[in-house]
Amino acid sequence: MNAVEVLRRLAEEKPLVHHITNYVTVNLVANVTLCTGALPVMAHSAEEMEEMEGLASALVLNIGTLDSRQIEAMLLAGKTANERDIPIVLDPVGAGATTLRTRTAERLLSELRVAAVCGNAGEIATLAGLSAEVRGVESLTGDAREAATQAARALGVTVAATGPTDYVSDGERLLAVENGHLLMGRVVGSGCASTAAVGCFAAAGGADPETVAAALAYFGRAGEVAAGKADGPGTFEPRFLDALAALADDPAGVEGSTQIKELKRG
Repeated sequence: MNAVEVLRRLAEEKPLVHHITNYVTVNLVANVTLCTGALPVMAHSAEEMEEMEGLASALVLNIGTLDSRQIEAMLLAGKTANERDIPIVLDPVGAGATTLRTRTAERLLSELRVAAVCGNAGEIATLAGLSAEVRGVESLTGDAREAATQAARALGVTVAATGPTDYVSDGERLLAVENGHLLMGRVVGSGCASTAAVGCFAAAGGADPETVAAALAYFGRAGEVAAGKADGPGTFEPRFLDALAALADDPAGVEGSTQIKELKRG
């Protein structure tokens, strides 16, 4: 589905998107979800996972600030989401930086039926078994284009490797999204927030490559609009939220401004 179709459906349906995410970016993630047109809930206690998944239309798992209780909650929520056949979007934050993060991402992918994986080039390359360097949660090296294709083939899911150009693949098709602005990389949490946007789009339109690419194009277009009005990173974030909301309120503003190209067909 394209961005206009999904944004209109989000406005009509207001789906609940459940995030088990990290405490560094939780506020931005919740606000991005709300501005995009969905309803956020940030529950993380294992004791309420089954009930919460009974209400949600999508589940977003972000491993940015892991601990053992959070991993347990993610597995419980994910298994209930699979039983209900609602999409799971995984952000493998910092995979490749530490053993815990890498093994947790691999475990979630092994034990759950994940619909889409969204991360930076280094994280995605790690999951694909390719050479990469991740320091903390930042990707220092990694071929995003190759990583997206190889990870999608290896994992059997839609994969997005984000960066100056975002690449989305299902292992056969490869889409490039060229919307965005450099200021987006100077705000902590922009990667987590882009995965939140993908989760919102998945709640309304599924997690096929076109819909995931549409989410990233919408997100990147909002970054372009915000950057044109911001003085720097400090003023960029609130203007970015304004731009997300404005585009969601008037989806016609997205049409013709997204830059998605199909690079190959397998």
